[in-house]
Amino acid sequence: MTVTYTARVANARFGGFSKLLLLWRGSIYKLLWRELLCFLGLYMALSAAYRFVLTEEQKRYFEKLVIYCDQYASLIPVSFVLGFYVTLVVHRWWNQYLCMPLPDALMCVVAGTVHGRDERGRLYRRTLMRYAGLSAVLILRSVSTAVFKRFPTIDHVVEAGFMTREERKKFENLNSSYNKYWVPCVWFSNLAAQARREGRIRDNSALKLLLEELTVFRGKCGMLFHYDWISVPLVYTQVVTIAVYSYFLACLIGRQFLDPAQGYQGHNLDLCVPIFTLLQFFFYAGWLKVAEQLINPFGEDDDDFETNFLIDRNFQVSMLAVDEMYDDLAMLEKDLYWDAAEARAPYTAATAFLLQQPSFQGSTFDITLAKEDMQFQRLDGVDAPLGEAHGDFLQRLLPVGAGMAAGGLLGRRLSLLRRKNSCVSETSTAASCACAGAPDGAAPECGCGDPLLDTGLREPESEFPPGPELPIPGPAEPFTTVPMPAPRGPAPPWLPSPIGEEEESLA
Repeated sequence: MTVTYTARVANARFGGFSKLLLLWRGSIYKLLWRELLCFLGLYMALSAAYRFVLTEEQKRYFEKLVIYCDQYASLIPVSFVLGFYVTLVVHRWWNQYLCMPLPDALMCVVAGTVHGRDERGRLYRRTLMRYAGLSAVLILRSVSTAVFKRFPTIDHVVEAGFMTREERKKFENLNSSYNKYWVPCVWFSNLAAQARREGRIRDNSALKLLLEELTVFRGKCGMLFHYDWISVPLVYTQVVTIAVYSYFLACLIGRQFLDPAQGYQGHNLDLCVPIFTLLQFFFYAGWLKVAEQLINPFGEDDDDFETNFLIDRNFQVSMLAVDEMYDDLAMLEKDLYWDAAEARAPYTAATAFLLQQPSFQGSTFDITLAKEDMQFQRLDGVDAPLGEAHGDFLQRLLPVGAGMAAGGLLGRRLSLLRRKNSCVSETSTAASCACAGAPDGAAPECGCGDPLLDTGLREPESEFPPGPELPIPGPAEPFTTVPMPAPRGPAPPWLPSPIGEEEESLA
């Protein structure tokens, strides 16, 4: 069973984690004590041989070997390799738990979409959730040793009530050499479609929602299968293991205490037990043991996932949700705060101090500014008030009167921008002009012969349907403008707006 100590560390206090050091189940001591005793025994054996067995000449050679091993053992990147490996394993371990197929969302959808208080409606709902639980059992017995020991054969699954004998025949008659954990999900889909045809599921939207939740559930089962199939690359595990073992094999020799009388640098003290070397072994080898335990959380270690517990829990709550709790509602009543303007739940004496704390409004609510820093500043070169400056600028951009349309340079520019945005070329404009075939000396009606067009200052055209034609007194003088009718209303929404381009040209 998973070792849970969350309540012990709910509040940070002096020596909070120290209470966890005395726990044995799931501890590093339980995992590492054999390796630690083996390392200490080999170290003490070499130390005793150096002190009592070797001759003086052999001692000198052994001392040189100790100095050599101690010098080059630090070249092994144990911390670097081991740190990345453990990080990868822990991330993989948590992702595997997130892929555990839990039926909570699916059972809520089944209870809300598959209707009927009669026996057949109840049969539909229970069978749908039994198929979901069967799929979870089949995939968990494929990846978890604890579940496989509980259901070693399909017969055990049938006897446990997850599968009927008729369903077992269909399951075994399906010719496939691959893992068939997905078969109950297909049965689920077929049964849901049948319920839709019978009207138990009242519309296609409800059926779609039900199948979407089934897809999520089946996807988690598939991810468990893939996590079991695709392991951490073997070469990475081998590199980490060799790095740790070779490092401490070198430490067995390189960390021996030498005779202080020989005057070797760093060997002025002679001890029998290498305290800090044992601590280093405890940390590095313990780190490797953590990865060894977490790399496959579907075993029977102390901190492995409780897969059998999850099977029991999921099966029970799913059946309760779709059967006994179906359409079971309490009588609607007004809540305690029905007429309260500000609803607030009561506090106990142990939590009453929280009422004195102000509610959080945002991190900027505590910022204070000087009075002069809170005054709005006018735009450069604008003497009018801020509210009028922006409006006057728009008034200058939008021609709203005949006088501005006739005599304003900005109005002419806006007219050219409208003509440009309408994607009408000069060629097509000339071809469609009504005065293209006018006799010599006749006054052009459209103004295409106006010299303003050559300088980019053509007269603005009206954005609105034309009014009655005005009589033309005679040939147009150069730079003679014709008054345009006043606007009849707002501009049609399909006309392009040159405001943005005008702002660019003015800038």
